[in-house]
Amino acid sequence: MATSSSYVHGVPNWVDLSTTDVAPARAFYGALFGWEFSDEPADDSGGVYVMATLRGRTVAAMMAMSEEVAASGMPPMWNSYVAVDDLEAAVARVTAANGAVLNEPEAAGNAGRFAVVADPAGAVFCLWEATGHAGAEMVNEAGAVCWNELTTPDPAIVAPFYAEVLGWTADVAPMPGGGDYTVFHVEGGSPDGIAGAMVTPQAGIPTAWTVYFAVDDVASTVDQARALGAQVYLEPMFIEGVGTMATIGDPQGAVFAVMTMTPAD
Repeated sequence: MATSSSYVHGVPNWVDLSTTDVAPARAFYGALFGWEFSDEPADDSGGVYVMATLRGRTVAAMMAMSEEVAASGMPPMWNSYVAVDDLEAAVARVTAANGAVLNEPEAAGNAGRFAVVADPAGAVFCLWEATGHAGAEMVNEAGAVCWNELTTPDPAIVAPFYAEVLGWTADVAPMPGGGDYTVFHVEGGSPDGIAGAMVTPQAGIPTAWTVYFAVDDVASTVDQARALGAQVYLEPMFIEGVGTMATIGDPQGAVFAVMTMTPAD
């Protein structure tokens, strides 16, 4: 079991789902990944933050979108968080690097503090300064997050932003079948990389961070997701040296990916 109790600065550490209807989302992800759920108070207004666990370890969370956000037309989405040592300093660097601050630093109870930001190309993600909640307690196992990937018009243009804000370095290598893939690294993070980026593969795909969940069998997971009411945007695809992956939209429309990684030699 791949577990984690702390995250160094610059490493993606958590994901949560903003959705229009929590009850069917719980049913969908519970059936697909075997998650169990518990409700925690989200704020003083009576909101609920639903924690998802797998074999007793936290892996993700979900929450209902506010009426104001839902009315704005924003679709349900998975949010990626990155650990930072000093939230205010990180937010200041976002502004200096031509990014946007969408939600100023805010407390999340005793768990920590967060801010919502966007890179210069518009990809939204969250910064997290932990106090009581470091992040996911299980990663890289079936049913848990295994990767975060940016689709953007030109990774080379936004790479300096992530370098300045989070201390990331970028390695670019050709992908099997053509094109390049960028792997981001940070001091103290996994030597295999902590996130990736690729050129938006076709028109209509937004600039965004996509969350990947590990599964034992991508094809059977896709079949199950479809039977549960999901839409499959990318059918299972094998990439030599990487693994098999697929992209799915849950019944409320939130997009995520599943992946079975090729074992290292």
